[in-house]
Amino acid sequence: MIRKEIFTLWPELEWIRDTGLREKTAMTWDLALTRSVLTVEDLNTIPFSLLIPGLKVSFMAHKRAVVHIAREAGLKCQKFFGEQLPVNMDVLISGAILADVGKLLEYKLADGKAVQSRYGKYLRHPFSGVVLAESCGVPAEVCHIIAAHAGEGDLIRRSTEAYLVHHADFMTYLPFKEQNKF
Repeated sequence: MIRKEIFTLWPELEWIRDTGLREKTAMTWDLALTRSVLTVEDLNTIPFSLLIPGLKVSFMAHKRAVVHIAREAGLKCQKFFGEQLPVNMDVLISGAILADVGKLLEYKLADGKAVQSRYGKYLRHPFSGVVLAESCGVPAEVCHIIAAHAGEGDLIRRSTEAYLVHHADFMTYLPFKEQNKF
């Protein structure tokens, strides 16, 4: 049974029309929280990246922004390109929700701060995210988005949905990373 707080954490799950995919997406988050030292409350306070010193934007603020931006981009592609560039919205939304689920295994708490875990030193979240998702029966086209959303995806061919999630993720990461360098 999936804990209720997953649906509170991710109201965007309701955007996934395929109930089986919605359930598998929620199950993946439930599994990640079971294996993580982090709580739902932690996700609303820890920074979304350990690579930017002093970052105050929470993990969930970033993640939810990525999901919303990816969804809007998918809807605009449907509107302007139609069948010339088909977008599977359920796959897109599930992939956006799951893109960083593996980060729950990359972090640990030390003195009240999120830091990289031993596990995170060896396996980045695209890899652990795919493992979590596959354990819950998430289909390959969604696991592809998880695997391809970060820099590792630059080495493979991305689906349309994977490109949309990748760009939504980086457009909400790079400005924070680069803001003090401009």
